[in-house]
Amino acid sequence: MTAPETESAAAPPAAPPRPVRSQLPVLAAVALGGGTGAAARYAATLGWPAGTGGFPWTVFWVNVAGCAVIGVFMTVTDVWPVHRLLRPFFGTGVLGGFTTFSTFTVDFRQLAGTGHLPVALAYLAATPLAALTAVWLAASATRRVLTVTGGRSS
Repeated sequence: MTAPETESAAAPPAAPPRPVRSQLPVLAAVALGGGTGAAARYAATLGWPAGTGGFPWTVFWVNVAGCAVIGVFMTVTDVWPVHRLLRPFFGTGVLGGFTTFSTFTVDFRQLAGTGHLPVALAYLAATPLAALTAVWLAASATRRVLTVTGGRSS
């Protein structure tokens, strides 16, 4: 039997966690942004309610549009310096509250459970495909624009 390894061979201790107080501005930014984004999404569903058994177009387009804006926003903030709370507020908060993949899954389950399986399967395939395509196209187009303009704002 061999002796256990000594303490010197162990991994270095992990860095201590940041104090909660220092994260309060970030938490507040995410919460404020999340409420704003969720309210905007709710307003969209009130303006364009989905019919029973039909394709949930409002949630579909909210997710696609939100992902496109995420593609633009993250690309721009990689190039230009921004306030440290902008990404938590707008990226995580507003856009995270606006897009709604939890409602997407509820919509799918309701459609499938009420006998609208073809619509449910179309929605299941189309939503992530369109959302991923939107973020990729938006980020790619933004990179091209920033390359042409040299990353300068007009």
